[in-house]
Amino acid sequence: MKSFSYTPQRVCSKQITFDLDEQNKLHNVKFLGGCPGNLLAIGKLVEGQDAQQIADILKGNDCGSRGTSCGDQLSIAIETALKQSA
Repeated sequence: MKSFSYTPQRVCSKQITFDLDEQNKLHNVKFLGGCPGNLLAIGKLVEGQDAQQIADILKGNDCGSRGTSCGDQLSIAIETALKQSA
C-alpha cells in the first residue's frame, strides 16, 4: 500500500491524505480542515472503492462558485497518485 498527500487549491481543507492498495482501491482518505462532517462522510463512502471511479464521480464538483470543491480536489489528488503509481 502506498500513501499519498496532496495540498488542495481554492478550498477550505489544507491537506488530503490517502492510501492506494495494489488494486488501486482507496483507503484512509482524510482531509485536514474543511467541513468536518461532509469530509468524514466522503472518506467513509470511498473506503475500499476503485480510485479511478471515485475520481470520475467527484471531478468537477463545485462548492460556492469556486470552480472546485474538496471532492474535486480529491479527484485531482487521486489522478495524480495514479499517474505516479503507473
